[in-house]
Amino acid sequence: MNEGIWITEVEAPGPGIRLAVKDLLDTAGLRTTYGSILFAEHVPAETATAVRLLEQAGYAVAGKANLHEFAYGVTSENPHFGTVPNPVAPGRVAGGSSGGSAAALAAGLADAALGTDSGGSVRIPSACCGTVGLKTTWGLVPTDGCFPLAPSFDTVGPMAPEVAGCAAMLRALAPEVAIPEPPPLAGLRVGVSWLEGADPLVRARVEAVAALLPGARPLALPLDEETQPLFAREVAAVHESLFEENRDAYGPDLQRKLAACLEVTQGEAERAARARELLRERSLGLLEGLDLVLTPTLPCVAPPLGPHEDPERRGLLISRTYTVNALGWPALALPCGRAEHGLPASVQLIGPPGSDGFLLAAGAALEAALALKP
Repeated sequence: MNEGIWITEVEAPGPGIRLAVKDLLDTAGLRTTYGSILFAEHVPAETATAVRLLEQAGYAVAGKANLHEFAYGVTSENPHFGTVPNPVAPGRVAGGSSGGSAAALAAGLADAALGTDSGGSVRIPSACCGTVGLKTTWGLVPTDGCFPLAPSFDTVGPMAPEVAGCAAMLRALAPEVAIPEPPPLAGLRVGVSWLEGADPLVRARVEAVAALLPGARPLALPLDEETQPLFAREVAAVHESLFEENRDAYGPDLQRKLAACLEVTQGEAERAARARELLRERSLGLLEGLDLVLTPTLPCVAPPLGPHEDPERRGLLISRTYTVNALGWPALALPCGRAEHGLPASVQLIGPPGSDGFLLAAGAALEAALALKP
């Protein structure tokens, strides 16, 4: 089961909480590939700030976790370092791009994991593997020492088997964030969104969570449909020179996506940026009077493995996560029971910028309530 999860495993990580680090984040003296054969022998001289903060707090790197190539994908089917297996659902995707991080947690190979999230890359694998993951407010956790995907969307965030593990990591990563005591569920004002099109049992599991919240009501939070050209233009800017000189070293999936990104014009990206500002303004207005928004993390359970990531499957898996990256808001993915094929379903808690600590507190309250359900 370890095959495909680790890029580099530390045989004796030393005392401390075992930490899986997504191989997009630099670790001094430890191979860091970014999921690309181009960096197969790359050993950084410095450690990413987020990793260093966790090490200073008593975490010990147990290994570098495999990922989708250059973090641009949602299945972690890596053509260079192998497909990340899903320990709780053999034959199905582990999610991505932080698939190795979630799989290491689900397999018991790590106690905590560090991932990145630009369109769902912490939350999608957390949902697929039945673990917890926090997409942090944009700019909250340092991203230096992390290979970029789309910089104005990129975030670094904690992953763990339970909410408490993510909370402990966030205290180290962003000590200025206050994490309150778990609030009474009866007092939470919650909007419920994005249930349409979810598979029946996934929807039922999320509705069961909403039923625990007397203050829950439907909310028509918009799904983003206009900012993808901005994301694509940023990806193109990161890879343009490297891709031009090394096209054949990129996997077929990434070649296809980068070729499309390079066709996006600056004008298209600027229009998308303006659309993002309007989306943020409108969405904040809709949140007035609410504490958080409740949605499915994914509209389905982990899909079967395939030969590559096709556009339809990518669109399905980011359909409830990408909008949060466009907004720059925090979101917590939390297991909420079994759905289709007996596989994990996941509920997503979303809040306005800076509400990371409150989301963790609310997540802890829901986690406890779900554990008490018969």
